[in-house]
Amino acid sequence: MTKEQESIDISQLLFPNIVESSKDILKRYPKRDVKQGELVLRFAPSPTGFIHIGNIYTSLVGYILTKRSNGVFILRIEDTDKVREVKYGIIQIVEGLRNFGIQFDEGMINEEESKGEYGPYIQSERKDIYKIFAKDLVSKGFAYPCFCTKEELEAIRKEQTDLGSRTGYFGKWAKWRDANSDDIKRELDLGTPFVIRLYSRGNIKNKINSKDLIKGGITLSENDMDSVLLKSDGLPTYHFAHPIDDTLMGISFVLRGDEWLSSQPLHMEIFNALGFEQLQYGHISPLMKMENEGKRKLSKRKDPEFAVSYYVENGYPINGVKDYLLNIANSNFYDWRIQNPQKEILEFDLKLEKFNRAGALFDITKLNDISKEYISTLSAQEVYEYVLEWAEKYNTEIHTKLVNQKDYCLSILNIEREGFKIRKDIVKWSDIPNQFEIFFDDMFKDSQKEEIEIERGVQGEILNEFLDTYYFGDDSTEWFSKIKRIGEKYGFCSDYKEYEKHPKKYKGKIGDVAMILRIAVTGRKQTPDLYQVMQVMGESRVRERITVYINTL
Repeated sequence: MTKEQESIDISQLLFPNIVESSKDILKRYPKRDVKQGELVLRFAPSPTGFIHIGNIYTSLVGYILTKRSNGVFILRIEDTDKVREVKYGIIQIVEGLRNFGIQFDEGMINEEESKGEYGPYIQSERKDIYKIFAKDLVSKGFAYPCFCTKEELEAIRKEQTDLGSRTGYFGKWAKWRDANSDDIKRELDLGTPFVIRLYSRGNIKNKINSKDLIKGGITLSENDMDSVLLKSDGLPTYHFAHPIDDTLMGISFVLRGDEWLSSQPLHMEIFNALGFEQLQYGHISPLMKMENEGKRKLSKRKDPEFAVSYYVENGYPINGVKDYLLNIANSNFYDWRIQNPQKEILEFDLKLEKFNRAGALFDITKLNDISKEYISTLSAQEVYEYVLEWAEKYNTEIHTKLVNQKDYCLSILNIEREGFKIRKDIVKWSDIPNQFEIFFDDMFKDSQKEEIEIERGVQGEILNEFLDTYYFGDDSTEWFSKIKRIGEKYGFCSDYKEYEKHPKKYKGKIGDVAMILRIAVTGRKQTPDLYQVMQVMGESRVRERITVYINTL
């Protein structure tokens, strides 16, 4: 019997019920009718835990590239790791991405439903497709069954370690690599579990020159490992599924995490064995964080900002987070945003070759700054609507106030939101309760009040004088002029340079007088523009606050 015939016989022994061929499958998935330049990309997460900011980063890149090219963006679920899979993992992915405005043209839309003509979009539902291609590879001598137990594999690993060799299933260590059909049939008759392995033709001493879409030119060693293609449960490994799925679904190129770079030679060999056209790769470096003067990967165990839920629960503006992620991706995005504050991110010309090759630094402080900048571009009405949506789920007290006292809330949110100087003190929607605290009496009553080191008697005299001259209809100029006159009357200097020269001549600066008023009205040393705050509060509330404060002195 020839080697070719024996390979065919082995494939039939392994897959007696598979009657379709790989050619039949290729006919079932016709080539996409897309125009030149229109990209077809996929995001393919595993439903094995919470969705994290790295998922948003990678999927956002694919989303923008496909939308800008008028292409197709696919959500494919790689659920072949059944041990780590979590309940409702798919819907967590779908909703997590939807929260960030990332929409898909094809793929899963919930745990069971999908849209598109190139499904199934869940890998476990494509089990028979992988078996068809596995049978095809075995029949051509590019794959074979392996009946090694866990104990045998561990013994091989230990022997390799003792000898100082590379560990893995390859070369002389691959004991089932050249088994004949009789040996295989015997194990099958015994019901021995098996996996399907690649019959590698590679030589690790040979080098592969490749061009990565992000990293540029790279040199890798050929694969020589007989890696598992189909597991004993019949499900594929990622190594086997991705070339098949990406080819059948007409993917333009593969964007994936940096951790897969070392597996590229294996994947290239599998593409060749399957007879598929090689796809280009773009390996995205992980998000990094500074720690002890060095960098490390953002971690789900150490960093709360790793989880997408952190941004949703704290009420980060989604567009602000996306702006920050695009600034990480392409450093020129920041300048573009300054020049185009009102434009949609899809108008930005994202370039893969401009990505940080070594790993972009994720800085929560920088994110907060960009979030502030974004919120400063919003109207009071827009802020109101965003906070209302957030508070409905995460702060019922604030939600009630927003609904029942809408006009008052809008006035609060509009402070320093118009004119030359725009306030930039809101990072996220969860900051709003703290902002509202000074405006609502029930919240103000229980709030922590700050103190100032100015003689209590002086404070009382100044505040009583203010109440005597206070007129709600004053504009900001007249309002401040009265404060200056009161301050000068009680020995405070209205000329800053004069005060710097002769500080001992005065009790303080006019700013200290305004601070007395600020503390009396708000209980805080730092607030938005005090005149606007008092105008929003109304005369009755302002007078009451000052009177109560005087009584505490």
